[in-house]
Amino acid sequence: MAKNENTVMHERNIQSISTKQNYAKTFVKIGVYAFLMLMALIVLFPFYWMISSSLKSLSEYKLNVPTLWPKTIVLRNYAEAFTTANLGRLFANTAYVGIVSTLLSLVITVLSAFAFARLEFKGKNAMFAALLATMMIPGELFTITNYATINEFGWMNTFKVLIFPFLVSVFYIYLLRQNFMQIPNELYLAAKVDGCPDLKYLWKVMIPLALPTLISITILKMMGAWNSYVWPNLVANKKELQMITNGLRNSFTDAAGSVNYPVQMAAVAIVSAPLFLVFVFLRKYIMSGVSRSGIKG
Repeated sequence: MAKNENTVMHERNIQSISTKQNYAKTFVKIGVYAFLMLMALIVLFPFYWMISSSLKSLSEYKLNVPTLWPKTIVLRNYAEAFTTANLGRLFANTAYVGIVSTLLSLVITVLSAFAFARLEFKGKNAMFAALLATMMIPGELFTITNYATINEFGWMNTFKVLIFPFLVSVFYIYLLRQNFMQIPNELYLAAKVDGCPDLKYLWKVMIPLALPTLISITILKMMGAWNSYVWPNLVANKKELQMITNGLRNSFTDAAGSVNYPVQMAAVAIVSAPLFLVFVFLRKYIMSGVSRSGIKG
C-alpha cells in the first residue's frame, strides 16, 4: 500500500514539474512574440506615417496636434508629386544607371569569382586576402579618391561618373566565389579533360548552378543604385542627370523655402513602391542566394 502511495506521489510530482515547464515555455513564447510584434510596429510605423501624411492636406499636416489618419483623403497629392518632381525623368535616369551598372558589375563579379574559385595562378590567395582587407576600409574614404580620379578624367556631370566608380564589389565577388567553391571540382577537371574551354564551362555549368546567388547579387545591386544619394549628389548636379533620391530632395521646396510635405511624402511612397514589390516577390531568391554561400572557404 505504501509502495503504491509513493508511486502515486512520484507521478504527481513528475506531472507538476511537467506542467510548470509547459507554463514556462508558454510564457517564454508569449514574451518572444510580444517582443517581435513590438519591433514590427516600430519598423512599420514610419511607413504607415508616410502613407498617412501623403493623403493629408498641407493645412492638416501642419496642425499642432498631428492626426494619425487624414480627416480628408487628398489623392491629388500623388498626381501633383509625379508632375512636380518630374518622376518620369528620375525613374528613367535611375533605371538606366541601375541596369547598366548591374550588368557590367555582374560580368566583373562572375569572372573574378571564377578566377579565385577555380583557376590556379601565383599569388591568388594573397590577392584575394588583399581584396577582402579592403572591406575593412569605410566606404566614405573611397569617395575622396574617386572624386579626384573622375575629376581628372573629366567625367563630372556625366552618366559615366554614376556608373563606373562602383562596378567592383568585393563583397559580391566573395559571395559568388564561396558559392562557386561548393560546386565539386571534379566537374571542372572532367570538363578540362573533354577539352571544354573555361568560359564555356563557366557559362554552361557554374552560372546555372549559382543562379540563386546571381539573382541575389542582381537585386542587391539594383537596390543599391536605386537608393544611392551621396555620390550622385556630389558629382551629378545637372537636372537631366538627377537620380530619384536627389530629385526628391529639393523638388518640393518653393522660393520662400517652404516644403509641401504631403506631396513630398506622396513622391516618396511612389518611389518606395518598386523596392517594396521587389522584396515581397523576390525575397526568397535573396535569402536562398545568401544562405547558399559562405559555407565552404
